[in-house]
Amino acid sequence: MSGLANDSAWRGLGLRRVGVLTAVATLIAVLLAVPVVAVFANVFFPGQGTWAHLASTVLPEYVVNTLWLLAGVSALVIFGGVATAWLVTMCQFPGQRLFEWTLILPLAMPAYIMAYAYTDFLQFTGPLQTWLREITGWQAREYWFPDIRSVGGAIAMLGLVLYPYVYLVVRVAFLEQSVGIIEVGRTLGYGAWGSFFRIAMPLARPAIAAGTTLALMETLADFGTVSYFAVPTFTTGIFHAWLSMGDRVAAAQLSALLLGFVALVLLLERLSRGRARFHNASGRKRPVRYQLRGIAALTAALICCVPLVLGFLLPSGLLLRMALVEGDAQFGARFVTLTLNSFTLSGVTAIAAVVLALIMAYAMRLRPGPLVQAANRLAGLGYAIPGAVIAIGILVPVARLDNAVDAWMRAHFDLSTGLLLTGSIAALVYAYLVRFLAVALQTVEAGLTKITPSMDEAARSLGVGPVGTLAKVHGPLMGGSLLTAGLLVFVDVMKELPATFVMRPFNFDTLAVQAYNLAADERLAEASTSALAIVAVSLLPLIVLSRRIARSRTTADRAAAAAPPQGPSL
Repeated sequence: MSGLANDSAWRGLGLRRVGVLTAVATLIAVLLAVPVVAVFANVFFPGQGTWAHLASTVLPEYVVNTLWLLAGVSALVIFGGVATAWLVTMCQFPGQRLFEWTLILPLAMPAYIMAYAYTDFLQFTGPLQTWLREITGWQAREYWFPDIRSVGGAIAMLGLVLYPYVYLVVRVAFLEQSVGIIEVGRTLGYGAWGSFFRIAMPLARPAIAAGTTLALMETLADFGTVSYFAVPTFTTGIFHAWLSMGDRVAAAQLSALLLGFVALVLLLERLSRGRARFHNASGRKRPVRYQLRGIAALTAALICCVPLVLGFLLPSGLLLRMALVEGDAQFGARFVTLTLNSFTLSGVTAIAAVVLALIMAYAMRLRPGPLVQAANRLAGLGYAIPGAVIAIGILVPVARLDNAVDAWMRAHFDLSTGLLLTGSIAALVYAYLVRFLAVALQTVEAGLTKITPSMDEAARSLGVGPVGTLAKVHGPLMGGSLLTAGLLVFVDVMKELPATFVMRPFNFDTLAVQAYNLAADERLAEASTSALAIVAVSLLPLIVLSRRIARSRTTADRAAAAAPPQGPSL
């Protein structure tokens, strides 16, 4: 009887704790949704007449430029990501194993930093045009050279740094495609490219759509590149309305329209799937790679080289030259302060994101009901919201709260409290969590799904409650997933510019803000130091991810590589 009583007490305590965990997860999701609600609420507030002015003057230009960016970036990331994923997954050619993991390195290069490097390289007084004039004898205005500071230049910068999103997702899709389907194509006489266009690419359509959607979300969120290239978009318009015109309502209304673009992209991605299903019904055994030789092998190597060189190696070299050769490196006390600020914000946010993601993912594991599912989906939407929108969505209600508190304190105690939350580190970390918690949540959820439910049952049979099970069983087993989640959030915060630029405390700059401010003043050589630091930090988790990709070979792939028969040659 005493055993039954103890078991009942444990169950009651466990259920209460699970209920508390569910309530906490729901509260987290509600808090993360506040900025979006605040943005949409301001649509109905009367402004200062700024909206009518924007709608009649620059709003059409915002729409056109944003659509051009989306279309151009889509084309670049699909071509670069899908072609390279197919070549390194299904073909054998010189350098193929190296390209497998190096093709994701452009993710470490923020688009706005690449824009600074290429502007210095391609401008009239830059190395390329100077060399061109020296060897041809041309003078100014005697030749045409493309202007990097244009919509086309912004498309190129964003496409070069964002194609790895498509590459990573599509490569996984190609790895999981059935050997039988590819072999049937071979019996019909399809070579590498025939199998690619007629079989593999149609089957990988959901992965292509998913990777492209991620790239387009980043395109809509970009501020540094389009601002530096003077390309008017919704993001630059939000900052102009807020900082230059001082109309937060107009900024919120532009943010609502930008969210409409986000919703449109997500809707198009969903509609592109239709009712089609793309299941692998024949197992995961992979076919022998196509052996490329001669011109075909050289072409494959060049296709893989171009995005890697243009998206990472060349801009990195240009930044190094500006920082070291030109003698303008800024490794002084100011640089140390900026680095500490960036590391502090990134570290605090990464720890908070991992803790919150663990709470939400564990609540989903213990009680996967509609409420928790809705909370997790709501929290996961933050990554699709541009940083500028989040900044406006936080600053508007927080500023009103600060003003209300200040007015109440003045009325009752004749004491001014000033701005308690607006422009504070707490508000900035809150913005980062709204933006990047989805990254940690997906990683932690993936780690939890690898732990079998039998371990939970074993812990319960030993009298360990839900919290104890998480601390003693799940925590140690998913240490790698927690570390990965923290690293990914850390790097994302290091690179984030729009939210940091608007919400940072007074006289509190980061490496990203410093790089942007110096580049805006055309002090590109000085900006290169901060830019290089961001790239270097961003490389760390990418190297870890790259090593995993290089070792991610299935047993069938190893067997196929070691087997005496060689794949079909081209």
